[in-house]
Amino acid sequence: MKMIFAIVNNDDSQDVMSALRKEQIPVTKLASTGGFLQKGNTTFISGVEDDKVEDVIGVIRDHSRRRTQLTPIDYSQFSPGIGSYPIKVHVGGATIFVVDVERFMKV
Repeated sequence: MKMIFAIVNNDDSQDVMSALRKEQIPVTKLASTGGFLQKGNTTFISGVEDDKVEDVIGVIRDHSRRRTQLTPIDYSQFSPGIGSYPIKVHVGGATIFVVDVERFMKV
């Protein structure tokens, strides 16, 4: 058995959740925040049998899209008087972790 943690941009979370439900994949949804941009994400947690891992990853991949956005970066902390300037960053998509589960129980 495997535990899948998928961190998805909030803009895609409804589509991902609907697709996982449609495929009858058990999932828990948690609100989370990214460390770099401090923006909202959704973390999906799912325990599945080993042969279902690629199916789950496929569903998440199909419903999470990467995009580019401008975000202001404050340079004043590095050099006073400079201020902030927008930079292009890639957001969206999904970050997925798959880990072995030693024991799984429902009580």
